[in-house]
Amino acid sequence: MNGVFLFSAIFGIRISNLFIVDEVVKIVNDIKSGNIKPIYFLMGEEPYYIDRLSDYIEANILTEEEKGFNQTVLYGRDVAIDDIVSSAKRYPMMAERQVIIVKEAQDLSKTIDKLESYAENPMPSTVLVICYKYKTLDKRKKVTKQLEKHGLVYESKKLYENQVGEWIKRVLQGKGYTIEPKASAMLVEFLGTDLSKINNELEKLQIILEKGTMISAKDIEDNIGFSKDYNVFELRKAIGDRNQLKAYKIIQYFADNPKDNPMVVTTAQIFSFFSTVLQYHGLKDKNPKNAAAALKVNPYFLKDYDVALRNYPMKKVSAIVGNLRQIDVKSKGVGANAMPNADLLKEMLIGIFN
Repeated sequence: MNGVFLFSAIFGIRISNLFIVDEVVKIVNDIKSGNIKPIYFLMGEEPYYIDRLSDYIEANILTEEEKGFNQTVLYGRDVAIDDIVSSAKRYPMMAERQVIIVKEAQDLSKTIDKLESYAENPMPSTVLVICYKYKTLDKRKKVTKQLEKHGLVYESKKLYENQVGEWIKRVLQGKGYTIEPKASAMLVEFLGTDLSKINNELEKLQIILEKGTMISAKDIEDNIGFSKDYNVFELRKAIGDRNQLKAYKIIQYFADNPKDNPMVVTTAQIFSFFSTVLQYHGLKDKNPKNAAAALKVNPYFLKDYDVALRNYPMKKVSAIVGNLRQIDVKSKGVGANAMPNADLLKEMLIGIFN
């Protein structure tokens, strides 16, 4: 296995412009070659790569013998910036370096600027890793400029929904598995774009299924708990096809299993579907490749939007979007006197099909 593909397998990264890969590979390559920065400030909306890089540093900078005295893990909620700086200024014991990892550092967002003085003159024998999840530093601030000058600042950006399916495919390919497009779509539909959550579920499947398996929708249903026939993904498809019988069967299942199918989530997904259809109506360039990119949907499922485009004129879609907003408000108990979910779901479908 070549080096680039190895990193793709470890980090679940496609080697293309679709994902932020070059910087991650460079960070790992630099560490492997001994080009180690005194500060790694890992920030951004997507925690997956922050965790992966932090774990890599934690596992690989020091030997097992050195870690006992020279590797420290701190948590933002338990420490102040002064405590971190004090620890970072210590000298390592019987080792070339010490490693200090600050997890959940976003809890220090109000005082993070105090890191500036240390960033100006960091200890060369300390590797300080700051895991600043879900937030980013203002690039205009001096603290950011000092961190970039004397250390490394990495921003982990969240993937769009239409990129996650390809990410799942690449992760599994690196582990010797493949996956059906529908199974991949189910994972995205129910877990969103949180790569850590998706990766956890993929790891469960890898324990259960033999290497070389093509993961199917049935595997997802049997091992993760999503119904392959009664889910929001299938409801959206039934609605797009104007398959009223199937749509009503699915909402009845949702009404009978409200804990697994929250009304708020269902409404949000159907609203998202029709918002995309409305946007599709407005596209001048409906070339499949260009349309999928503009709509930020998986090209494999663009055909479902094509069907909905033919079945629902723009004026009707606009009316549906407005009606869905009202359903959403009612589902939250505003002006509906705690209307049962079953009735709300039926009202939603009546507004769509009539």
